[in-house]
Amino acid sequence: MSNQLSSEAEPCCPPLAREPLTSDWATDLARMFKALGDPVRLRMLSMIASHQGGESCVCDISPAFDLSQPTISHHLKVLREAGLLDCERRGTWVYYRVIPAALEQLSAVLATESGVLPGSACTCAPAEPFEEAVS
Repeated sequence: MSNQLSSEAEPCCPPLAREPLTSDWATDLARMFKALGDPVRLRMLSMIASHQGGESCVCDISPAFDLSQPTISHHLKVLREAGLLDCERRGTWVYYRVIPAALEQLSAVLATESGVLPGSACTCAPAEPFEEAVS
């Protein structure tokens, strides 16, 4: 399975509340959600996404965790294989960056309104003002 988003799949439409997912799309989404189901990987993704410049060296990630280097590498590999991260080797270090389209896809598929998030590049439906749910 490719770790890149399919050009055939619409990255942000339709949301679950409007139309059932296809089997292939559900498989891809489940893989991404499963990768994020681990607290270490969720923290890693957050660290990388919020790092200055939008990318982070593995040397910046490792000290934040009380884990061995092989375990850190395993978690980063799972995030890459799920299509959430991309990486580039520069010398002896590997730099990771979040794939924005993957995060948009995860966010939008769970949206219950129009399937379009404010600021999203999705053109499937007109953007509506975001309203917070009132409990």
